[in-house]
Amino acid sequence: MDLHLSLTLLSGICWTLVYIDGIRIGLRDHSYAIPFWALALNLAWEIQYAVLGYQSYGLRAQTGINLLWFLLDLGILYTFIRYGKKYFPTTLQPGKFYAWIFLGIVSAIVIQWLFYHEFGLIPGAKYSAFLQNLLMSILFVSMLVQRGSAEGQSQFIAINKWIGTLAATLHLGLLDEGPGTFILVTGVLIMIFDVLYIVLLQRVSSARSEKS
Repeated sequence: MDLHLSLTLLSGICWTLVYIDGIRIGLRDHSYAIPFWALALNLAWEIQYAVLGYQSYGLRAQTGINLLWFLLDLGILYTFIRYGKKYFPTTLQPGKFYAWIFLGIVSAIVIQWLFYHEFGLIPGAKYSAFLQNLLMSILFVSMLVQRGSAEGQSQFIAINKWIGTLAATLHLGLLDEGPGTFILVTGVLIMIFDVLYIVLLQRVSSARSEKS
């Protein structure tokens, strides 16, 4: 199998597992597993590049993966809508929670369109994907710190995110043509935060087990 396709499929499989387990963990813990702003950007990115990719190149592996991710992310969005309100400030009216969701998704759509408009199809997809991936990695650490527990989180998600991003970094940063330096640098930063999250999540989970 071609190395490019192998890395694309590895990244696709790992991120698919992240999304599937995100839905499972969210329903199990009555929580949500993907930070909202990362989720909003992912939803906008996936549907935009599924449609644009299909229009430009037909049905390729990455186009199909993007569509699958979008459908799974709708499941994660459901867990956020259903359970995310308990993390929202209680001093605000309940309607503000839904207004926040609407604002976040609309903002994400605008941002993704601007990347496409400014940089074009392929560079725009790469730049935005790695920037939002870095944001997600930082938000995972922030989510763990804010919750103070492993609620709505799992090492399975953390490790598959790390592997999936590593595969994409090798593919797009080393083997593919385009903004290689940008992807390599952001990829390394993502790795740092992903490993930090894995270590911190393990410590939080271990501390909880010792208290039980």
